[in-house]
Amino acid sequence: MRILLTGATGQVGCELAGLLSGHDVFAPTRAECDLASPKSLRETVRAARPDIIVNPAAYTAVDRAGQEASLARAINAIAPAVLAEEARRLGIPLLHFSTDYVFSGQAAEPYTEEHPTSPINVYGTTKLEGEQAVQASGCIHLILRTSWVYSRHGRNFLLTIERLAREHPRLTIVADQHGTPNWARELARATVALAGKSREELAERAGIYHLSSAGETTWHGFAEAIVASMRLPNPVEVVPIATRDYPTPAVRPAYSVLCTAKLERAFGIALPQWESAFAECQRVHAPADRAVPRPSG
Repeated sequence: MRILLTGATGQVGCELAGLLSGHDVFAPTRAECDLASPKSLRETVRAARPDIIVNPAAYTAVDRAGQEASLARAINAIAPAVLAEEARRLGIPLLHFSTDYVFSGQAAEPYTEEHPTSPINVYGTTKLEGEQAVQASGCIHLILRTSWVYSRHGRNFLLTIERLAREHPRLTIVADQHGTPNWARELARATVALAGKSREELAERAGIYHLSSAGETTWHGFAEAIVASMRLPNPVEVVPIATRDYPTPAVRPAYSVLCTAKLERAFGIALPQWESAFAECQRVHAPADRAVPRPSG
């Protein structure tokens, strides 16, 4: 099976590249394939002639998306449309990643796949447009919505909090936005399992699925867990604040927990509790500066 993998330098893409290293994977660099260019993307797919396309690539700069709407739309909406068209032409499946940001964040219980979408920022709007284009294409597809992705690679909340905790004795973190942190490796493991399904099974069960760890927390709760895992020599206070006290250019959903029952029913895939996944992430990636030096003698 030849796999075309986009965004191999991103958080999920990097983990996928590692897990798929024993397979025939073509993961083009930005120089080899410009996701913002439909022509470049079509040429890449036609040269690769894959058996399946996995697309975790996205424009994820939520706050900049308002100023770079055309670029965000090119990568988040038009690129998936092109990939879907090429997948339909080849008769192959497309596994495409989307986001909790397609929802308004006004729910009081986990979002199901059937819940009406209503994005509240440009990033979420362009990701929803990408979903709609994939669905309209007629290709065999799985659209995998996830949230709050972190890893030891790239830019993310985990690495930001670790850096700030080393530099400051007091952190103020938003405590009224609820969601589920997702380790990129767990998302990649599930994606590999899905990619290994037969074309017939993927065609029969095509559609939108929520792919997320279980449980929920807030950004403040996640920050507390990160700081506690660092075993810093000096205590760091993590202070809860309201969203209104931390204004950002783009509005964030207040609640974005995803219900994953549909994925478990269809494919028997269920991710662990977010706390367990986070603990594993910290175990397998234990940088020396997180450990407390042992006293001599």
